[in-house]
Amino acid sequence: MARYFDLHPDNPQPRLISQIAEILRTDGLIAYPTDSCYALGCRPGNKEGLDRIREIRGLGSDHHFTLVCRDFAQFGQFVHLSNALFRQVKAATPGGYTFILPATKEVPRRLLHPRKKTVGVRIPDHVVTQALLAELGEPLVSSTLLLPGETEPSTQGWEIKERLDHMVDAVIDSGECGATPTTVIDFSQEEPEILRRGAGDTSLFE
Repeated sequence: MARYFDLHPDNPQPRLISQIAEILRTDGLIAYPTDSCYALGCRPGNKEGLDRIREIRGLGSDHHFTLVCRDFAQFGQFVHLSNALFRQVKAATPGGYTFILPATKEVPRRLLHPRKKTVGVRIPDHVVTQALLAELGEPLVSSTLLLPGETEPSTQGWEIKERLDHMVDAVIDSGECGATPTTVIDFSQEEPEILRRGAGDTSLFE
């Protein structure tokens, strides 16, 4: 049965943030709000958590997981980024973008796209998520909480608790969150490719 955490959207309670981080450190899986929509998240080293995300979402082996990072210092540990591309990406973050980039050796192999050796990365503009990332001290491996057969991602914490009560270890609710998934841009080739148009303005990369 999932624990339910009701957090203040602007001043999340440190005691609750600490409890959620401890659930993650003991290989728990959480459903949490972001600036785009709800996501499923676990620690990068949590192999069982990744399997649970795949099961809940019905994902195949070629799905791009996303490393949700606190800031650019953390971001830069996990992906290769040229100076020119750094400036372009920095201008668009934090915000509703996921960037597909060549991964460094810091990224566990099971998180990589099997052929491209790339990984998704993003920096969210969300107070609660940022507080959790700061407490945890490492990124969250995440995937949009979009259930099989549905076209719209989940956005209500209480509803997620009812539907995934026995499939996740915690649900975080901090009121309204975004209802549109991130814009996904693949920078692994010479020219950027927009894989999904979502919350982020694509004109910056076209």
